[in-house]
Amino acid sequence: MHDINSPVQPQSGNPFATRSKKAKRLEAFFSLMLRLATYFILICAFYVFGDIVVKGAPVVFKAEFPFVNTTFFTKSPETLVVFETEDGEIHQLGYRDFTAFKDANPGVEIVKENTHSYSAGGILGPLVGTALLTLICITVALFIGLAAAIFLNEYSGKGGYMDAIRLAILNLAGVPSIVFGLFGLGLFCLFFPVIVSEANLRTDLAFEIFGSGKYLAFQGWGTSLLAGGLTLAVMILPVIITACEESLKAIPQGFREASLALGATKWQSIRTAVLPYAFPGMLTASILGVTRVAGETAPIMFTAALAHKDKLPWQDIGGEGRSAVFDFFSQSVQALPYHIYTVSAKIPQSEYTKPMQYGSVFVFMLLVMIFSALSVYMRVHYRSKVKW
Repeated sequence: MHDINSPVQPQSGNPFATRSKKAKRLEAFFSLMLRLATYFILICAFYVFGDIVVKGAPVVFKAEFPFVNTTFFTKSPETLVVFETEDGEIHQLGYRDFTAFKDANPGVEIVKENTHSYSAGGILGPLVGTALLTLICITVALFIGLAAAIFLNEYSGKGGYMDAIRLAILNLAGVPSIVFGLFGLGLFCLFFPVIVSEANLRTDLAFEIFGSGKYLAFQGWGTSLLAGGLTLAVMILPVIITACEESLKAIPQGFREASLALGATKWQSIRTAVLPYAFPGMLTASILGVTRVAGETAPIMFTAALAHKDKLPWQDIGGEGRSAVFDFFSQSVQALPYHIYTVSAKIPQSEYTKPMQYGSVFVFMLLVMIFSALSVYMRVHYRSKVKW
């Protein structure tokens, strides 16, 4: 046992003493390893993005005016036909142009003919479909996400129940996107209730509405624009709720107390003294959310996307009025991520498919960069206008 009356022995070693050469060499070694790991990651990123730029930019841009390949943005994907005529000349035409060529030259003998799916035309259909899916998603997710964040931060009390809800939201943010795709397929495509006539009845789980000849049928919307947009909204909701709640938490409590002290109601206090200052953070989260859902493949593959469609969504409407609106939202669409997946993994690869592959990826990369830069700019812009 230690004698309390004995003098305290001084600790061996001086914490402020110069480190030994061995410790210095060890620190230098780990510093070098971390630096090399960082450089390795940067080199890999530059190689991947550089390869996309080198092979994709010539597809999108050209040397002569207007310096942009407008055909790539104004046509939908179609089959590329590579054929050789009897004089030995090799032609590459889209399927429509190939049909027109044969009609205009009935005497030309085609010696060899090969087709390459989705490798001609452009990406107009996938771009339009991606924009519509993202618009539906962000409209629904922003409204519900902002409302949920305000309730959780401003109105809800503290306790185990609310902590469990927040934990569930955080857990949902980490669920793989393919799980949300299966969820959307089961709920929106196969089970969601719709009102139909007997001729459109596809399920036994249906109830007639007061003898009107109409049925409330739990048969879903099928693969459709609305099902895809709502599935993406459900997927991005946890991220938006968490980001908006963190933005609200960053506002000092004194702002709320001062507003309430001046006679404002709870909602007036939130609307005038909290939301304007939290808006930059919410805006950034929303734009980054758009960037994420625009690049998702699995959810829309199950709920909305088609590999090929001849007409744009507004060109395939059959009815008028409310029927036209329903027809618009109930049809399937093309989407850029699914188009990239199709031309890269679902068709035979050749030199004729690479321009479409790299051009589509290059455009998508540009869109992501533009949205990311826009989020940074708008955050800085609005924060400079709001002074605490």
